[in-house]
Amino acid sequence: MAKAHQKIQELSWEPQYHEPYMKYGTDYTFRKAAKKDPLKQVLRSYFPMQEEKDHRVYGASDGAIRGNMFRQVQERWLEWQKLFLSIIPLPEVSAARSMPMLFHVVPNPELHNGQAIQMIDEVRHSTIQQNLKRLYMNNYIDPAGFNNSLRNFHSDYCGTIGRQFAEGFITGDAITAASIYLTIVAETAFTNTLFVAMPAEAAANGDYLLPTVFHSVQSDESRHISNGYATLLMALSDEDNRQLLERDLRYAWWNNHRVVDAAIGTFIEYGTKDRRKDRESYAEMWRRWIYDDYYRAYLIPLEKYGLVIPHDLIEESWKQIWEKGYVHEVAQFFATGWLANYWRIDGMTDEDFEWFEYKYPGWYDKYGKWWENYNRLATPNGHNPIVFEDVDYVYPARCWTCMVPCLVREDMVMADVDGVTRTYCHEVCRWTDVEAFRPTYQGRETPNMGRLVGHREWETLYHGWNWADVVSDMGFVRDDGKTMTAQPHLNLDPSKMWTLDHMRRCPPLQSPNVLINEMDDAGKAAFHADYIRQGPAGRPAPENA
Repeated sequence: MAKAHQKIQELSWEPQYHEPYMKYGTDYTFRKAAKKDPLKQVLRSYFPMQEEKDHRVYGASDGAIRGNMFRQVQERWLEWQKLFLSIIPLPEVSAARSMPMLFHVVPNPELHNGQAIQMIDEVRHSTIQQNLKRLYMNNYIDPAGFNNSLRNFHSDYCGTIGRQFAEGFITGDAITAASIYLTIVAETAFTNTLFVAMPAEAAANGDYLLPTVFHSVQSDESRHISNGYATLLMALSDEDNRQLLERDLRYAWWNNHRVVDAAIGTFIEYGTKDRRKDRESYAEMWRRWIYDDYYRAYLIPLEKYGLVIPHDLIEESWKQIWEKGYVHEVAQFFATGWLANYWRIDGMTDEDFEWFEYKYPGWYDKYGKWWENYNRLATPNGHNPIVFEDVDYVYPARCWTCMVPCLVREDMVMADVDGVTRTYCHEVCRWTDVEAFRPTYQGRETPNMGRLVGHREWETLYHGWNWADVVSDMGFVRDDGKTMTAQPHLNLDPSKMWTLDHMRRCPPLQSPNVLINEMDDAGKAAFHADYIRQGPAGRPAPENA
């Protein structure tokens, strides 16, 4: 195997017949880097192994159909998979596209072999995940939502968050995007909850097919982690890279936390019907899989190389989950905007309330009343959707950087950037946009870093629109042309379902970010002061505080 691996390196060459065009460059340097691939995988052993794994995945798919799994799985769980399985193939494809970026900037033929294999891995992942979604669509009782979810990443309430996350693998500095953000943080840390903890919850809800697919995916991550670690050690060999590494670890950690914890935490906590008291909560899973296994076992040992680890951000992430209710705030936001989604969101029951109170003491006082109102307003009966009703909830501003709304109200910050006022869910997201993603960082020229630009806020895309037109434009309407794909309950009785006619009578959509920019400086200051006194659970600021 070692001889075959060595022979592959001899096939590498630098073309002399043209001047290479560096579309995605890097500000990192690798002058002193040792060039070693710790895994030494070659295609001769790789393809038979992956073929066997595919046989198992597709065999399990056939078994799920023959075993009538889709009539036994919990509806609450599969509805949330409409969101998950619409988003997850996009990061996989972006990860595949990111590997050629590293070919051009990492001067290591030995590692190029591993990166090429990772590229094939990522394409395989997206393929089996999309096939899983197709199986759900063809066999589940309510296929609506599975059939059109890939079309709307540019204009979707939640998909735009996933798009921001995925495109981070392929934009800006090549090492920042494809190595630090993807392999060092996303794949080494957050795939633990994504591809291990979440499949366990799927099985508990009668879904035995998702664990088969995603454990097959996770078994490839050891190679990807190896690629990232080898590149990291190469970068650490050059002292000039430390400033960039520390910048990128902070950005990569925080953006992964904001997006992955928001999504997977919500699926595990609010997409399940498994309320056993001995079942781990997402906070317990996070503490075990990410804090202990990644932070303490992987990141902290890097300090021996002189690298400054973002201890403060990891502790703050834990505080967000355990003390500030970040996952619960996200789930409430998804349910508040159910009418802009493409899946049905089941309300919480007394059994759910009891479990949440057991795992997160004080949960009911914060969120219980709102979920009771959600259930009360779930079926149309002369009232509007919950977002327009008086339930002590202030619709949040959207974070410009991670695009998850500013849900932990006390942390929201604002900044004037490029002639507009932007809102951020936390100081770290402000730092990412205003300081990290800039052509100069702490006095150092960083022309390859890129910028966070474009039409990033979903609400701003549709500001002033009638809600019926918003839903129609996104395409989230069932085959009858009037019933909405999304519903705030699981009842498929047509008389209980919301339609475009219900939406047409709602007030027009208003973007908080647009309204903020129409204010004068005093108005913006007053808005910010009021906003950070709101919550928890989106409650208005107390009048006498």
